[in-house]
Amino acid sequence: MEGLISQFTLLSDQACLDKNFDPFAIEDLVKLFEIEAYRSWAAMELDHEKEVEEAESTMRKAEDYLDSVMESAMDEFRMFEEEMERMEKAELNGLVETAEKARKMGKKMEKAATFASKKYIEAAMNSASASMKSALKGIPSSKRVHPS
Repeated sequence: MEGLISQFTLLSDQACLDKNFDPFAIEDLVKLFEIEAYRSWAAMELDHEKEVEEAESTMRKAEDYLDSVMESAMDEFRMFEEEMERMEKAELNGLVETAEKARKMGKKMEKAATFASKKYIEAAMNSASASMKSALKGIPSSKRVHPS
């Protein structure tokens, strides 16, 4: 491009100095400028396409990396979730087992209390019966009144 500009400078100087200068000589130079402009434009277009391809490639790599990271995070979340479910199940089973033991203990305590109260009532009845018999022995039989 610099060569064309220096040639254009020479032709323009010649045009200013020489009255017999042929203006069609500049036309050839202008066509060369046009060709050079198209070449520059094509080179820029090619560079642009390369940059676009590189950007798309980088974008695909970034998307692949993001997909990989997301999949890894989801795997980690699933493992965490499974571990939490196992822990919850173990804790629930422990609570159910403790509740079952407490229920059995309550039933045993109820049976023991029922048995103790029956024995207490039986002992009270026996004591009352013995007291009545003892009291009846102390009263002469002529003064006894039938309870009915």
